[in-house]
This record gives sequence, C-alpha cells and structure tokens, in this order.
Amino acid sequence: MSNDGSVAPETPGATDTPIQIHDLYKSFGDLEVLKGIDLHIERGDVVCIIGPSGSGKSTLLRCVNHLEVPTSGRVIVDGFDLTDPDCDVDKVRRGIGMVFQLFNLFPQLTVLGNVTIAQRRVLKRRKAEAREIGIQALERVGLAEKADEYPINLSGGQQQRVAIARSLAMNPDMMLFDEVTSALDPELVGEVLGVMRSLAEEGMTMLVVTHEMGFARNVADRVIFMDDGQIVEEGPPEQVIVDPQHERTQQFLNMVLEDY
Repeated sequence: MSNDGSVAPETPGATDTPIQIHDLYKSFGDLEVLKGIDLHIERGDVVCIIGPSGSGKSTLLRCVNHLEVPTSGRVIVDGFDLTDPDCDVDKVRRGIGMVFQLFNLFPQLTVLGNVTIAQRRVLKRRKAEAREIGIQALERVGLAEKADEYPINLSGGQQQRVAIARSLAMNPDMMLFDEVTSALDPELVGEVLGVMRSLAEEGMTMLVVTHEMGFARNVADRVIFMDDGQIVEEGPPEQVIVDPQHERTQQFLNMVLEDY
C-alpha cells in the first residue's frame, strides 16, 4: 500500500491468485446490482456462486472479464487491473474462457468451424493449426466425431459442450461458466456437468454461477452465496450447503433442495 493509502498496482503476469476483486460496485442507472464485493480466487480453485435470481451473480461474473464495466472498485485478473483505463482488456480476455447459458454457436458453421473461428481471427492461428487444436478440444468434451456436423443436428447438451470446446481451444488460464445448464432439458444436464468435472480434475481455475447444488457440493472447493448484490456467506461446500450459518442462506437452500 502506498503512502497515500491507495492499493499498489498489481504486477502483471502469473500469480497464485488470478482473480482479485476489491470493493466492487455495479449499478444500472438507479439500480445497484453489486454492493461492495470482495473476492479472491486461487489458481486451480473451483468456486461456485449460488443464490436467488437477481442477486447479482451473473453481473459479478461478467465484471470479471469486463463484459460489464464496474461502477467502482477493482477487478484484477492475472495481475492486470481491468479497471485501469490503460489496461489492454482484449489481451487479458484471451486468457479467460467464458461459457454462457445460451450456446451462441454460428448455425452456418460446422462444429469444427465454430471451434476454430476465434482461434483464427483472434489468435491468428493458421488453418491447419486451428483445426488440430479444435479437434483436440472436441476430444476433451467427447465430440470429436461431430466435427463436421452443424449445430442444428446436435442436442442442447452437445451444443453446450461445443461451446465449452470453443473456449478451451483458446487455451484459457481460467474458465467462467454462467448458468450453463439452465437452458438444457434435465436429461442433458449430466453430460455438460461431466465435462466441467473433468476440467476441475485437470486443475482448471473455474468460477461457476450455478443452481446445480449437487455439482457445487461435490466439485467446488468453495461456495459463495449471494443475495441482494452482496456475498452473504462463503466457505467450503460442506459448510455453506450442508451446514449454512446465515439465516438467508438456510432459507434459500431449504427452498432449492426441496427439488432434490
């Protein structure tokens, strides 16, 4: 910390704490969605964010890769302060894979085309290299045999796995997942969660917004419960999900777990 009390800038590069969020606020007009979030994610950790709709979970996730610009506070990714006007945000984003609720695949492209287009346009990889890396990414999600299919011929679960492969093909240092199973039929959820479990076992740093309590309980290193734009409770899943201490967390889980 400097003499004037401000936080010293982070040093860009590899760090054991690749995501650091300090006193983060985000408003949309008069609506304050995030209210002073402080959060650190260690490298290799799987952190699941749970909470009711409208609690700010997705907005927090989108602030991590600057899809939403914070109103105030700091978001530091791999040592780069995304809230610094001089930060090359696009460069930092290349190390962050993000998978959304909707698959956002290009219908006119094959599966492999969807997995290679960003490689070629953003990373400037040659066609042969992009294709090789794309096939490897599809193998990781169990869909190499679908490389020449078009998205319309795939199930929702398969399309979401292609979306994950597309992110993996960019060689990210960390992955953000925003309710990636909520648009899927129940019988297709397991195949997507299986891919995410495999990534966790490989040591991928993951920040996951989810309503899948079983996944959070069994895979997460840490669970965060958010409500009304604030972190209400956080800790290991056996604490937050199995034995929550805060009354609001208990109320939420009592409602959610009735469905299990």
